[in-house]
Amino acid sequence: MTIENNIWKRAEGYLNNTLNADELKFLEQQIAKDKDFAAEFHGAANMLRSIQANAAQQKFKHRLTSIQANIRQEQKEQPRKISLRLHYIRTASVAAGVALLASLGVNFWNNRNQNSTPKYSELRKVRTEIEGIKQSQKRIIKDLDNKANKPAIDNMYSGTGFALTNDGYLLTNYHVTEGADSVYIQTHSGDYYKAFMVSFDAKSDIAILKIESKNFKFSKQGALPYSFATSKSKLGERVFTLGYPQDEIVYSEGYISSRNGFMGDSIQYRLELPAEPGQSGAPVLDAAGNVVAIVTGKESKSSGTTYAVCSNTMLRLLHNLPQSNIINLPKSSKLSGLSRSQQIEKIQDFTCVVNVYK
Repeated sequence: MTIENNIWKRAEGYLNNTLNADELKFLEQQIAKDKDFAAEFHGAANMLRSIQANAAQQKFKHRLTSIQANIRQEQKEQPRKISLRLHYIRTASVAAGVALLASLGVNFWNNRNQNSTPKYSELRKVRTEIEGIKQSQKRIIKDLDNKANKPAIDNMYSGTGFALTNDGYLLTNYHVTEGADSVYIQTHSGDYYKAFMVSFDAKSDIAILKIESKNFKFSKQGALPYSFATSKSKLGERVFTLGYPQDEIVYSEGYISSRNGFMGDSIQYRLELPAEPGQSGAPVLDAAGNVVAIVTGKESKSSGTTYAVCSNTMLRLLHNLPQSNIINLPKSSKLSGLSRSQQIEKIQDFTCVVNVYK
């Protein structure tokens, strides 16, 4: 065996941790004593690292391609869900989340019979291994601009949020943010901003957040295009929602099937509307562009039965905010009379991903 081949073999063994204790000790001594050997060894090790990294990157790309194909196939099989593809690179997950069977919150479930037949499922998304891999890759190939303060670690949970004001107040579910060490929202344009909790009501499963950045704006449009309904909508009324069960915003439509929610809860609606993990906290709007509810969970055994907290419950929480956080909501919707695609175009800038880190 030539000296050159020996260096490459030892470099490979060093990188793969296959050298025994004696071999490793001898190698370290030789590197310390022989500068020429050390230079050749480190050159070989760096070359092998580059080869391994390239192989890992190619494997990663093939894996993402496979996942993308699976997602597209799943979308084709769900005709009532329309995916709105973005025109830019997103840094969020392409992996589908999985549902957790859990409560709406501690106080909520203290008032429920846990042995009852219906099963309630949160729509908080759990990030997977692929999310971690993709976000690590994106951090290498893309530098976020100064205003996008993306965290250095991968998030554990995510949901959806929507704006209360253009300057950074937003609503989501309390169960999405419960116990969070930090919360970051990702806007429709793909930028990350740190947020903090302003107020919450665990029983109704609602949380109000605020973006920390002083110059933040959800959209250049200005004021919110939608308003908030002050009373309950009628049975059978058509509704729709925008949320983030995946890396791009997704539209779902349906109708109000009951004016009371899970186990007859009067602060909720029961909807026949498709929803998946990641859509907790998504707004539910009527045909005129009024927010009538916020998605909070679904019936586990049903593909289309979703529960949503009524807008008048949100308004009560807003009215109880301290004077320093007074929020003035639009009194009328700017969406009335527009086509659905026009409504979506205006709403999507005010809808965001809520990423939670614990």
